[in-house]
Amino acid sequence: MAQGTTKIRNRLNRGDSAWAYAFIAVALIGYALFTAYPVISAFIISFQEYKPLGSEYIGFDNYAETFTSELFGKAVWNTIVYTVLTVPVALVLSFAVAIMIMPLKKWAQTTFKAIYYLPAVASGVALSVVWLWIYDPLPGGVLNQILALFGIDNQNWLGSSSTSMFSLVFMSWLSSHGTSIIIYVAALLGIDESYYEAADIDGASFWQKMWHIVLPCLKPTTLFLLVTGVIGSFQVFQNAYLMTGGGPDHSTTMVGLLIFDTAFKYFEFGKAAAQSLVLALMIGIIALIQFKFLGKDVEY
Repeated sequence: MAQGTTKIRNRLNRGDSAWAYAFIAVALIGYALFTAYPVISAFIISFQEYKPLGSEYIGFDNYAETFTSELFGKAVWNTIVYTVLTVPVALVLSFAVAIMIMPLKKWAQTTFKAIYYLPAVASGVALSVVWLWIYDPLPGGVLNQILALFGIDNQNWLGSSSTSMFSLVFMSWLSSHGTSIIIYVAALLGIDESYYEAADIDGASFWQKMWHIVLPCLKPTTLFLLVTGVIGSFQVFQNAYLMTGGGPDHSTTMVGLLIFDTAFKYFEFGKAAAQSLVLALMIGIIALIQFKFLGKDVEY
């Protein structure tokens, strides 16, 4: 009787394992087709002068052209400037909004989180059209109308190399931070109340609680948002493509936009593949540096 029960149990376990492997296989096939295969193909193409009918192996020529290209260097610099100016501000704004939401009642928290997250579900193209209207260089442009109240002349925000990058950065500052806000709120809710109670007993002020309790407890969350924010910023494409097209005078050409132009405007797929792999290498190195210096005492 006992042996029969054991056989049935083993058979059921084998059945469960089979279903588990089947579900894992679906995800694995999707990863292989849509992630691993494109990466491997890009690596192979980066050593070729790609042609639809017979590509030619050219060794490291595409990488040599990438590293000696002034335009690629300028695109990297533009991307770094954009990242430095947008990611820290996004973290500070998200954290500040999350702190302001926390004392509110549950329904108010939910309402504000929905309001701040709403732009994230809107089309990026639609948001860009709105910002094009705001940056309209004519006197009817929203921003120019506001500046006119202070006696400031019209500005060609996106058409001048002196203001084009700032315009994209300003757009990023006021764009959606809903995802980061929700993550920060969730992390704040996870802090043990006993910490605050002990701080109250010791007579700690609001800023002392922030410095000694909140910021240390949120360090893993901040590191996560910093790393993902830098990765996303280095891959920025949509804003530059839709708002300025990389101009004027390549003042807003980011690496992502340069890769797109190289591949689909100049049809140099091998060079574009090399540029994309160099970008991936740069992102990987920056992420490792962030974990090395900021993730020492972070517990997951």
